[in-house]
Amino acid sequence: MTERRVLLVTHVGRPDAVALAREIAHELTTSGIEVRALVDEAHELGDPSVQGVHPADAASGCELVVVLGGDGTVLRSAELSRAFDVPLLGVNLGHVGFLAEAEVDDKRSVVASIVERSWTVEERTTLDIVVRIDGVETERSWALNEASVEKASRERMVEVLVEIDGRPLSRWGCDGVVAATPTGSTAYAFSAGGPVVWPEVEAMLVVPISAHALFARPLVVSPTSVIAVDVLGSNYAGAVMWCDGRRSIELTGGSRVEITRHGQPVRFARLHKAPFTDRLVAKFELPVDGWGGQRRRLDGTP
Repeated sequence: MTERRVLLVTHVGRPDAVALAREIAHELTTSGIEVRALVDEAHELGDPSVQGVHPADAASGCELVVVLGGDGTVLRSAELSRAFDVPLLGVNLGHVGFLAEAEVDDKRSVVASIVERSWTVEERTTLDIVVRIDGVETERSWALNEASVEKASRERMVEVLVEIDGRPLSRWGCDGVVAATPTGSTAYAFSAGGPVVWPEVEAMLVVPISAHALFARPLVVSPTSVIAVDVLGSNYAGAVMWCDGRRSIELTGGSRVEITRHGQPVRFARLHKAPFTDRLVAKFELPVDGWGGQRRRLDGTP
């Protein structure tokens, strides 16, 4: 019989997350599934049945990465799972938790689904990000939600020239520019005024942040587009690029950031087939009182 194993990633700074992790680890090991955790997190859990592993190969050989925390913990876990093409299953312990599939109250059904392997897999677009200086690649990274080029000094703007598919679009004095995936459309890009994009839509977003320009609207571009952000050297006051708000790269005047769709997605485990509209309503607590859609479908009224 093939040995089964999962990686458990926990926001150990939260006592409720640690308590839940211990419960889930116990139930999974009792069901014959090996549970791994990063070395420091395994120490915090204090469960000798949980195997401590190092980040580089933590998800190797695992069928699932189970994440207990908010969206930040899910993004951290994506760095572990993506290299081995392992699906993520998020249990939300944060505030909004858009990347999570289940809530803390769903613990029993989550464990049952893992034991029974009753999940489906959904692939989410990621971004490939390259930094060049004088045409030479100096840095490369990736992102699930977004890549942002931002000013480094609070009191100064950053001057950028945005290019789409090899053609200049506009020059902006701004706080920054966000390039996002549909998954990231409900994260930083949303806060900056960008549109919400359904996850199955194949597209990328470009959202300026507080741009001093007449034309500074959010853009939706093709998934095959090349987005480029040139950091202009004139009046340069410093800039930095962030990938998912976790990995940063300092940019000098004359830096060029090129963003394209990455060939390797992040895979998410889905337990439910609820439409994205329902998730939006639940996460943002949107008012839908008075909706008669269900009634119209049932009794045939217009």
